[in-house]
Amino acid sequence: MSAPFDLTGKTAAVTGGGRGLGRGITEALLVAGADVVVLGRNAVPDDLVAYGASLGRRVHFATLDLADSDAIAVTAAHVLADHQVDILVNNAGTQDRYPAVDFPLEAWDRVLDINVRAVFQLCQLFGRPMLERGEGKIVNLASLLSFQGGLTVPAYAASKGAVAQLTKALCNEWSSKGVNVNAVAPGYMATEMNTALLADPARMEQLSVRIPAGRWGQPDDIGNVVVFLASPAATYVHGQVLAVDGGWLAR
Repeated sequence: MSAPFDLTGKTAAVTGGGRGLGRGITEALLVAGADVVVLGRNAVPDDLVAYGASLGRRVHFATLDLADSDAIAVTAAHVLADHQVDILVNNAGTQDRYPAVDFPLEAWDRVLDINVRAVFQLCQLFGRPMLERGEGKIVNLASLLSFQGGLTVPAYAASKGAVAQLTKALCNEWSSKGVNVNAVAPGYMATEMNTALLADPARMEQLSVRIPAGRWGQPDDIGNVVVFLASPAATYVHGQVLAVDGGWLAR
């Protein structure tokens, strides 16, 4: 029997896997033994490729525009022609901040397209061969705003609520066929997406005092949990939205 967290011989596809939380996820998967196909708009940094090579692992890159459904279909077909993808991590997403009363509908559509429609499309495209093989792992990135409403991010909150429900819906159809579908809901993370919050001392203080762990999260906090959900250790874990938030939701 293999070690419960060993991903040796597996290949993972990670959207936005070259920076921020995505890079933390990519690095954790590499350490666990997987090769990684990074899907995104920006090429993989050379040092990340070198890091994978130092572990005896390979990091590939495929250009992907999550706002373009036709491009998603083409990219997925190319990746699946070259790799058996055992693990899909839908990490990449976007948000826009406006007061709800003034939120532009164009921005609403863009956020929902990237954060929900593209996630579902990728689950379909990469999930189909998993279902045919009777084995596979899908990990979606939800959010604390899958549970809470937030401020000035109504589209993001709506999209991450949808990701949580999509995860459960796919679980109900796919778990009996050997495909695990789960989600990770990151708490407040010290990454580029939260630049506006990190630059606001008053808001930082308001948020930080509520985190029982006493710190904001780092990319490896999420990466290690993704490894768990992608590993044999989580074979009987289905349809969960696992908050990795330093205790925020417990406060």
